[in-house]
Amino acid sequence: MAKHIAVAGKGGTGKTTVASFLVRYLIQKQMGSILAVDADPNSTLDEALGLKIEKTISSILADAKKNNVPAGMTKDVFIQLELHQSLVETENFDLLVMGGPQGPGCYCFPTHILKRHIGMLDKNYDYMVIDNEAGMEHISREVIENVDIMLIISDASAKGVRTAGRIHELAVALNINIGEAYLIITKLHDSTPLQKDIDKTGLKLLGVIPWDPLVEEYDLTGKPLMDLPGDSPAVSAALQMLASLRL
Repeated sequence: MAKHIAVAGKGGTGKTTVASFLVRYLIQKQMGSILAVDADPNSTLDEALGLKIEKTISSILADAKKNNVPAGMTKDVFIQLELHQSLVETENFDLLVMGGPQGPGCYCFPTHILKRHIGMLDKNYDYMVIDNEAGMEHISREVIENVDIMLIISDASAKGVRTAGRIHELAVALNINIGEAYLIITKLHDSTPLQKDIDKTGLKLLGVIPWDPLVEEYDLTGKPLMDLPGDSPAVSAALQMLASLRL
């Protein structure tokens, strides 16, 4: 079974950037096979990783719910086929994009199918990197069970750190099985002024990632963050920080 590493945080904190750095680190260290999962409704991990997606899990489940299933094919078989085709495979890692909800109603049956599919995929990888939303919907639904390492991302503000603490509290309240949880602060050089707020979260500070104009430039121009040079301040800090994790 894959080791599950979940990255969570509010939008704009650099959550997806950290997730892409994590994938990059695992590739560089040749840690094993990697499945990147974009579980944020505002899906941007594909862009950060330099990939294009044709289908999301959400769109597949919505089609099944609307009975947009070819004649002679059961809904179960249709979903399984579409789920398999939605997996983007590359030489170094694979990507699965969940997408956001596409309307009200119960997704009990397709969620069960999705959970089963994720369980099957889980056996084929050494690592699953999950770029999550702050609400952690898919984890709270137990579509993704157990989190070995949770990285909660904050921007360089006291409010951001307090929000990261609330995200951790939410995870605990949801009875998510978390092995280790860490705080990462982005666009910051020195965490000392925020130490009191950091301590109140109950999270261990893994490290800080400095503001990097190249990250902003790549984001604005649509360049994959995976292509950032190795001497980029953000990349250097992130890779050094991730090396301290027990992966």
